[in-house]
This record gives sequence, structure tokens and C-alpha cells, in this order.
Amino acid sequence: MHPVEMAGVTYAYGSGELRRAVLRDVSLTVAEGEIVLLTGPSGSGKTTLLTLIGALRAMQQGSACVLGHELQGASEAARVALRRRIGFIFQAHNLLGFLSARQNVAMALETEARLGESKRLAEADRLLAAVGLAEHVHKPPGQLSGGQRQRVAVARALVANPGLVLADEPTAALDKASGQEVVRLLRDLARSRGVAILLVTHDPRILDIADRVVSMEDGRIVSAHRPAEGPAG
Repeated sequence: MHPVEMAGVTYAYGSGELRRAVLRDVSLTVAEGEIVLLTGPSGSGKTTLLTLIGALRAMQQGSACVLGHELQGASEAARVALRRRIGFIFQAHNLLGFLSARQNVAMALETEARLGESKRLAEADRLLAAVGLAEHVHKPPGQLSGGQRQRVAVARALVANPGLVLADEPTAALDKASGQEVVRLLRDLARSRGVAILLVTHDPRILDIADRVVSMEDGRIVSAHRPAEGPAG
């Protein structure tokens, strides 16, 4: 079974005359260790698809099996439990400004009852060193560059050994060098653990790190190809 298996997923906002379909009969599979980039114009449904896979909103029509759990009809409690097994990385970092880098990362382990505070902080330090921030563990986000803050977000997403990483425009606010560095970190850390990555992006500079590029338009998947092949048709 793959980490992500979706079939016939349809999703709409509003109801009655105001109903607007944002996903139309979408089917998508992501394998272990595979990096899939979702591309397409704004409003094509990419972020909605990501939030459904991440169990951040309830399913409407179709099937979505994520890390072995069917999300169609899943309770809120089941969705919360699944979210703990997924690493999320967002464009805005979502770091807490009053905490240090290591505290921000350690927070992702707070649901791990077996780990005391010292163990959580040690794990945070290990991941921050892996993303090149060993010298900055005690700094709050305000004392870090944009690229460094995004690396903290990557460490936070990976510290709990997720089975799946979902990233929404993780390089949008970064310059080319920082963006490629963040994506390379994601690829190397995830590949070493066989973790699937699904990444929404408008950034053409990072397409070459993908195993597969999936293009969306008007709520549908219109093409899927390996980056070296170029778009199909």
C-alpha cells in the first residue's frame, strides 16, 4: 500500500447556487520515498488537495487512503491522530517568535509521552544540526534569515519521523540559493528514510528534484511526467 492513494476525489465550497467545485474526480498515488510536485495556476485546487490529504478538512466525495487510513467518513479524532504522523511545511514557516529554534522543533514531539523534555530537545538539536543550524539552536526566529527559518520548519516537520511530508510553497519567499538548499535538505532527509513528499509549488527552479511533476488545472489533474521528459502532449 502506498502512503497516498486517492481515487475519484471531488470537493466543492458553498452549497446550492453558490456551490463551486474546486476538485473534480481527482485520482493520485504517491509511493514511499517518492517526491511529487503539484503545479498549476492559482485556483486550480492544489492547496485544497493538499489539505484533504493532510486530514485538515473532511472529505466529501471519493476515497483517500493516507498512511493506511481511509479518510472518507473518518471522525475528527481519527483525522487528528493521522495529522500527528504527517510533517507539514508551509510558506509562512508558522514558527513561534517567542521560542528558540530548538523549542520550535521540540514542540512537534510534545505528543510523544515516552520522551521527556531533555530527550525532545536533544532530538530537536540533532535535526537542526542535520539541516545546518547547529550554531543557531538558541536563536528565536527573528534572529534568523528567511532561509534559516524555513530550515527550522523542515527540521520541525521531520523530527517526529513522519510517514508523509506535505509542503505548500516552501520556497516561495526564498531566494534561489536558499530555496534549492531547503528542497535539497527535504530530498536528502526524506530519501534516507523512504518518506513520501508531496510539494505544491509555482517555483520552476526546483522542478528537477521531483520524481514526478503533476499538473492541475480547473480542479483536475491534466498531466503527470518526470521532470526530464517535459510536459506530456
